[in-house]
Amino acid sequence: MWSRIKTFFVTGLAVLIPVVTTIYFLWFLFTLIDGFLGDVIRPYLPFPLPGVGFVLTLLLVLLTGVLATNYLGRKLIAMGEYVMMRTPVARGIYITLKQVVDALWRQDRSAFKQVALVEYPRKGLYSIGFVTSDAAEEIEDRTGQKMVTLFIPTTPNPTSGLLIMVPREDVIFLDMSVQDGVKLVISGGVVAPRRVTAPRPSGQTEPGFWGKLWG
Repeated sequence: MWSRIKTFFVTGLAVLIPVVTTIYFLWFLFTLIDGFLGDVIRPYLPFPLPGVGFVLTLLLVLLTGVLATNYLGRKLIAMGEYVMMRTPVARGIYITLKQVVDALWRQDRSAFKQVALVEYPRKGLYSIGFVTSDAAEEIEDRTGQKMVTLFIPTTPNPTSGLLIMVPREDVIFLDMSVQDGVKLVISGGVVAPRRVTAPRPSGQTEPGFWGKLWG
């Protein structure tokens, strides 16, 4: 009897935890975005209107995108960037964030190209890494080797980690998709991808997790 109750309880937790966590995250995200402009506009409304800040934030993002695609908007953005680049403290923050956003949102290639294995942090231990690019020419000239830049993510948060440069011959390139690689990292190895039966041709890379996520 108690064994069956325990089984039902554990099964219920396994079902509810992902659902409740997802709903909580979406609600937290909605509340956060709704607060950006909602707190400014609500005092002027005759009655409470939940979500008005969320809608206004989306409209603001859309309007910014429209302005950024025409001549006048590009001039205004360039002026704003000029001011940011001349502000001592804001300059460093702005440049760093802009480089990160450009790397994640670029349309010609994804931030993560391919999943790979590398012996790290010591020989005999393998870590999952994501190929981001070939190493800079100066690094290859200094080392005298063809180098690959790898991002080694942390578990369960794949957005943090460290950057290493490894000789290409020491990297094991996998046929696993970037999306499956990210799932493997987030789950701590619990969610293992199915074996790839038809590997991609050599040199062909996956569109990438961020590219798939944002379309």
